[in-house]
Amino acid sequence: MHPTTAEPIGTDALQALARRSHDVIAEHQAPSGAYPASPTFSAYRGYAWYRDGAFTAEGMSRYGAVASVDAFHDWATRVLVARADVVRSLVARRAAGDEPGNEEMLPTRFTLDGADGNDPWWDFQTDGYGTWLWSVVTHAERHGLDLARWADGIAVATDYLAAFWDRPCYDWWEEHVGHRHGSTFGAIFAGLTAAARSGALDAARADAAAAAAERIRATVLAEAVADGHLAKWVGSTAVDASLAACAVPYGLVAPGSPLAVGTLDAIRRDLATPGVHRFAADVFYGGGQWLLLTCLLGWNEAATGDVAAARARLEWVAAHATPEGHLPEQVPDHLLHPEARAEWLERWGTVATPLLWSHGMYLVLADELGLLPPKDER
Repeated sequence: MHPTTAEPIGTDALQALARRSHDVIAEHQAPSGAYPASPTFSAYRGYAWYRDGAFTAEGMSRYGAVASVDAFHDWATRVLVARADVVRSLVARRAAGDEPGNEEMLPTRFTLDGADGNDPWWDFQTDGYGTWLWSVVTHAERHGLDLARWADGIAVATDYLAAFWDRPCYDWWEEHVGHRHGSTFGAIFAGLTAAARSGALDAARADAAAAAAERIRATVLAEAVADGHLAKWVGSTAVDASLAACAVPYGLVAPGSPLAVGTLDAIRRDLATPGVHRFAADVFYGGGQWLLLTCLLGWNEAATGDVAAARARLEWVAAHATPEGHLPEQVPDHLLHPEARAEWLERWGTVATPLLWSHGMYLVLADELGLLPPKDER
């Protein structure tokens, strides 16, 4: 079933929101180059994530904001290079049979100037580093850039992921630390695959990255499939909307393949109305519909030729922009667990608005549909 909005939104309005999305991201990009997750939301303010930033960078790269994206990748590289000795030690310890604690691993988010930060967080995730590798290589390929500028950061991230790709960690949503997650596997696969082909690595690292990527694919196919779709984590039968990324853009499963189709069908069946929920048990702010995930599903639909469905997703997202043209993290149109919403409002205040990741994903889907403004009007 194709998604619909109450009133169709015309191309001019969709292009105007794309301009606004670019402007929101550019306005809030830190002098360091970091893309803050959300400039005002109490729990995110002052922090940047590799995952959020990498997808935001992809949207800005497609828009043509090359200098902005270069600056983000500069920031990401500086953060990694500053921790190169930490990564070398972690990798060596694991190779020697000494498993580091989660608190010793690289953080998932950093302050805008690249420090670790002092606020407690659910802080060991590997998907962000994989998504960043995919993002920086994709950006360089799109614009014909020399990856030597970011090669040192690419090497550090590659070493880290090649050593720890199979270790349980928090998922995209800072939850379920004791599991190995399908979308995390996808992110690392995409990152190591991109790094291996990039030409930015020495031969030994490139070979190690490619070999680890193939082990990831084999592990997923053997252990993280249930009922014809990718599983939220190894041993689960549930679906998570982030799994759509395993087809597009991560390429862990081929778009249009039976496993990709089964995964998208399960997401549409269980989580899309037409806005997209994270997962069925989600209680965060009552379990609303996430704009960035709606764009992700639309991205997959566009990539496999279902342009009508993809445009309807984009229109649904555009219909939820605030009067200021801000896109929130999620909306409460169709809460899965409404009884849980008040707790989060009391704890952290209103939903993150704007969320730069939402704006970045809007740009991605608009580009897929040929709905970015003409280049001479940006």
